[in-house]
Amino acid sequence: MTGTPVDFTSLPRWNLRDRLRAAGWHFGLSIAVTLLAAALVFLLWYPGAYRGLSGGRELFLLIVAVDIVLGPLLTFAVFDRAKGWPHLRRDLAIIVVLQLAALVYGLHTVYIARPVALVFENDRFRVVNAADVHRAELPQALAAYRSLPLNGPWSLGLRTLERGKEHNDALMMAVVQGVDTSQRPIFWIPYAQTQTQAAAQARPLPDLLKRYPAEAAAITAQLQAQGVDPTQARFLPVIARGNWVALMDLKGEVVGFAAVDGYF
Repeated sequence: MTGTPVDFTSLPRWNLRDRLRAAGWHFGLSIAVTLLAAALVFLLWYPGAYRGLSGGRELFLLIVAVDIVLGPLLTFAVFDRAKGWPHLRRDLAIIVVLQLAALVYGLHTVYIARPVALVFENDRFRVVNAADVHRAELPQALAAYRSLPLNGPWSLGLRTLERGKEHNDALMMAVVQGVDTSQRPIFWIPYAQTQTQAAAQARPLPDLLKRYPAEAAAITAQLQAQGVDPTQARFLPVIARGNWVALMDLKGEVVGFAAVDGYF
């Protein structure tokens, strides 16, 4: 029994060149939009070392990688002039809307995870992200801290808790709800008011360089670029995404960060 011969001339043509050209244009436009989004994220929300301290770089790259691949691939799949321009324009418009919606959702995720404060906590620093802040207390914070920043984190300290009820309530809130005092705006004060204490708690930088000789050259170069003598510099651990330390001068001013563990 023989089958009916297949007429290959009747099969739809792939028009590979047209599809690749359309996908290429879409990819180029996606890259341009991504660069604008990257400027917003890394120049405002996650400046300098905070892209590593808060994991902004990895989160942004994951979101963008999916977004810039998804759109061009869909364009490659649907682009066919034989559909007619009205049909094709509708398909491409739907793809663009879906891609932009995914990008906006991704940027919103990056936005709520952005660092808003570097808080000194007695013998260490903590990076506080927007999602971690106990927002119900923002109206009760100092006037300067009632709206979370959009252009990089504040440098903050914590006021001393009053003995009795306030201390006990803060302890219970930390244990039961997992909300530390660093995440509570009612305790925020300017870092300048705790800077002397931070300088007193900081450890000599030579201890860190001996612990991590492979990182010594990079740390030294970073400090020298800030005009700080490495032999006089100090450090404190930072609670952030991964292991970090804050590099400080003798007065307690934070002048940089290094991706090493400060607990030793």
